[in-house]
Amino acid sequence: MNEVLIAIGISCLILLGYGFSSSSSPKAKNDLGTTLVPLSLKNRGLISPPAFSIPHSEKKDAVRIPFPLVAGDYIAFKEALGFKESRGRYSCVNTLGYMGKYQFGSATLAVLGIKDTLSFLHSPELQESVLEANIARNKWILRHEIASASGKTINGVPITESGLIAAAHLAGPGNVKKFIRSNGTNSMEDAFGTTVEDYLRYFAGFDLSSIKAKQKVRVNGEHYK
Repeated sequence: MNEVLIAIGISCLILLGYGFSSSSSPKAKNDLGTTLVPLSLKNRGLISPPAFSIPHSEKKDAVRIPFPLVAGDYIAFKEALGFKESRGRYSCVNTLGYMGKYQFGSATLAVLGIKDTLSFLHSPELQESVLEANIARNKWILRHEIASASGKTINGVPITESGLIAAAHLAGPGNVKKFIRSNGTNSMEDAFGTTVEDYLRYFAGFDLSSIKAKQKVRVNGEHYK
């Protein structure tokens, strides 16, 4: 009798497990109510997936990542950055006025030639182009720091090109220069407590070689030049 009860119990557990796995399986490709967490974020410990469930009111603006991302390329980098900044929401505006999937400020947008912030918020293509242009610009500004500091460790954090570019996105390239040139004694954090070291660590080791450094960058329509 005990063996029968054990067998029944195991069967129930299997059925329950099947039920949970079925309910959490990815939905149809056109269902924007589901957001898949980039593997590059999971591997770096940036987020805990359950904390990033999308409220019903935001489902129409959710961005679904339909394929697993492999850490080490530009797509993985930008999706990880977008998820960290806004959970991948192109129309996101935070309490400080930073806008879009990658949370750009109006001053940076103006430098890149974007004055119409409303159009910026409504154009995913423009936002992607702005990110690529800004990376090219920051690569130029930080070219000496990238050349001299890559491969070093500062405050226990490995210095890589992608980490420096991400830190510049967070704090501005000027503050990244100060951090490197002071060997980590001159650091800073944003209004939410995220530090330069955090982004250097989180975004280390991505391959951004597909984006070339450019001194003068302007976004023209949906493309940069």
